Amino acid sequence: MPDSLPALWSQLLDFQHLEVALVAGWALYVAGLGMWIVLQKREPAATLAWLIGLAALPYLGFLVYYVFGPQKIDRQRLRRNRARRALPALPAGIAASDEAVEMAHMVNATTGLPPTSATSAAVLVDGAAKYQALLEAVAGARDHVHLEYYIFQPDRTGTALRDALAAKAREGVQVRLLLDAVGSSALRRSFLQPLLAAGGEVAWFHPMRLRWFWKRPWVNLRNHRKLVVVDDRIGFTGGINITDEQDERLCGAAYRDLHIRLEGRVVRELQLVFVEDWAYATGTAPLPLSDFDPGRGSIATQVVTSGPDSSWESIHRAHVGAIHAARRRVWLMTPYFVPGEAAMMALTSAALGGLDVRLLVPRMSDSRLVTYAARSYYDRLLAAGVAIHEYGPRLLHSKVLVCDDELAIVGSANFDHRSFRLNFELSLLIRDPALVAALARVVEHDCGACSPVSAQRPRPLWRARLPEGLARLVSPLL
Repeated sequence: MPDSLPALWSQLLDFQHLEVALVAGWALYVAGLGMWIVLQKREPAATLAWLIGLAALPYLGFLVYYVFGPQKIDRQRLRRNRARRALPALPAGIAASDEAVEMAHMVNATTGLPPTSATSAAVLVDGAAKYQALLEAVAGARDHVHLEYYIFQPDRTGTALRDALAAKAREGVQVRLLLDAVGSSALRRSFLQPLLAAGGEVAWFHPMRLRWFWKRPWVNLRNHRKLVVVDDRIGFTGGINITDEQDERLCGAAYRDLHIRLEGRVVRELQLVFVEDWAYATGTAPLPLSDFDPGRGSIATQVVTSGPDSSWESIHRAHVGAIHAARRRVWLMTPYFVPGEAAMMALTSAALGGLDVRLLVPRMSDSRLVTYAARSYYDRLLAAGVAIHEYGPRLLHSKVLVCDDELAIVGSANFDHRSFRLNFELSLLIRDPALVAALARVVEHDCGACSPVSAQRPRPLWRARLPEGLARLVSPLL
């Protein structure tokens, strides 16, 4: 065999029309892959970026696009919609104000989740506050605890929560834990065994299975939601995962982040989202929803979901719509900032219109590529009058939009293409002056730990302008 390889290579080189064959093969590859990409009907910039990038990777580009390219996943969408139709209707919720009617209708039309209310809502800043409130809620559970997380680490924080869940499962409380197969890949069955032995259930979202090799893998379509429901009475959502990296008591460089603890009818909507995701991940019939109704609360809320099973980009639309509707201020905190044209137009129009527009981003995120891509948008934003603040030394992980004094959006979604299109995300739209003011105080406080970005900042070619420009080219793919 070793002697035959040089002979085979020599015969290949002696082939008279080798160059013609290679060029023809490359042309067929580009034409075939190009047709596949064009038929996806994505934004022109993203389509061109894929075409140019993959044309430079003969044949290997097919594998890259097969694994990481956009997917419409019609079959998954049908399964998820069947799960939703099988569930009882939600309570009617509260009537939206005149200013909120259009957005409420849009969210309801694109997600099936109507406006509702909360009887109480608390802003939990950083991991210590969130974990304490979560463990207290779990300790008080009497019927069930449903949890859905992107990252669940087998560290001190994860172990404490696992043990608390196992203890409740031994008491007869139904514990269901839904984890993303990529984000929580560090977990092993041995770590989960105490929970499973106590009667708890664990399911994985989009696990990689070799027997599905003939299907496109789901490695790029992740469940980024952070969601907890206890007894249909208490709900949690926001941006904080289960990891020591987000507990400032255990890690000096813990992420700066926040979560919301909720009670009231809105918890039923969170429960519906979990039930739908659980039915989809496990392939089982949807769990029944209880008839518990805490009554109408004074805090107007609406759950907003989005993912690759819908082409409507509901969370993206909610952000852009909220910015356009603002009349006084637009304050945005996000760890990843890679906006599309609609979002850039909304932000710059608000600033040009004289509104107080602030953007808070990390000084350096956990992805250098995303940091450079974000900075490539700075010049246009600064020219329009947007005040940009870079937070440090901790990593800013909060995802909050505050518009005027009446509206805020908080949840798991970053302000980028991945969150708006590829990930399964969950946000909470809030219309309550007191809760919006509490979130605004967090934004204002964090501005004090930021470095303002100046239009006259030094921007050397090799360390700033060129990396930013190159990152900008691939920003539609991030």
